[in-house]
Amino acid sequence: MTMRILCTNDDGFMATGLRVLASAALRIGQVTVVAPDREQSATSHSLTLHHPLRSRRTSDGTLVVDGTPTDCVILAVNALMEDRPQFCLSGVNHGQNLGDDVLYSGTVAAAMEAVVLGIPSVAISYAGPDFESIEGWEPKLSDLLVQLLTGRPDFPASTLLNVNLPPLPPDEVHGVRITSLGERRYSDSLTRAKDPSGREYFWIGGGATHWKGRPDSDFRAVDEGYISVTPLHLDLTNYDLIEELQGWKLEL
Repeated sequence: MTMRILCTNDDGFMATGLRVLASAALRIGQVTVVAPDREQSATSHSLTLHHPLRSRRTSDGTLVVDGTPTDCVILAVNALMEDRPQFCLSGVNHGQNLGDDVLYSGTVAAAMEAVVLGIPSVAISYAGPDFESIEGWEPKLSDLLVQLLTGRPDFPASTLLNVNLPPLPPDEVHGVRITSLGERRYSDSLTRAKDPSGREYFWIGGGATHWKGRPDSDFRAVDEGYISVTPLHLDLTNYDLIEELQGWKLEL
């Protein structure tokens, strides 16, 4: 039986990374592409609730949605695909999604929504500065997807895999590491200025990035030339603190 694969992203339906991902996934099964009509970076897990959503089909069969990456997955699974997908692939994002990035990433959120709907999923991002060079990754990416999605009895339940490709040509990559999330902090990332009319505005972005984390952190792996694969679980509960908080004896 042919595997049914949903491909989506947060960079929009015309992004090079999405085209490369869909082409790489064709080696595994039947691919349906459902993606936003424009860039939706840093939209996280947002939903469109205050106006209707519409979709259209392009000449190459891509389904384009005027909403967020999460909207795309919901519509794909519940309305646009004739049969429920067996896997969801999100990406390839134009830029890394390491450490705290996963809290903001539309790429990761799309994969997460698929997991919420009971569909195993993988989010894939490329850390290279020249996003068009992702085209050279297609054969190696296809090999990686075959290993991740096939030949295993069970995909981890309630878990998505967050994959980051290092900024190297594929033949220079050292291998694959299973990693944990690092921690990223920005300094001087808020710009405060005035527009030509003298009104104050703020601009979030830029600044210096500072990383920290365990030796097996995702950012360390990518920095050292490895593909990083991080399992992300939907349950955010800090179980280590439950007993301590019970000791607080909170009452009203």
